Amino acid sequence: MGPVNWLAVVLGALAFFVVGAVWYGALFGKAWQREVGLSDAQLRASNMQLIFAACFVLELVVAWMLAHLIARTSPAPHVVMMFAFGFGAFLMTPAVGINYLYQRKSLKLFAIDAGHFIVGMVAMGGVFVALG
Repeated sequence: MGPVNWLAVVLGALAFFVVGAVWYGALFGKAWQREVGLSDAQLRASNMQLIFAACFVLELVVAWMLAHLIARTSPAPHVVMMFAFGFGAFLMTPAVGINYLYQRKSLKLFAIDAGHFIVGMVAMGGVFVALG
């Protein structure tokens, strides 16, 4: 087992965070906002610094788990990308889907959030490959 690459953990989480900023900003921000039912006033009234900080900490946890898996298996770069894509598409997305079914969330919201998880994890995987 190799050591966890802590630089990749931090930069991988940052890559995921940047994908989220673009995803929920320029790309799907207004559609997401409509689907979750938040007004502009509600967004402005929220503590975005706390939300962003907590989000980044949670993304660090995901990056650490990916780094741990990589350290345990020493995979080839294409396998790292398969791990990253697999986390997003086959672990995170189904977990969100299960919750959204019970919460009666829309398919549109599911597609927006699932896409974020998949693209964010691929970006994270790319960081791990680049720093591997």
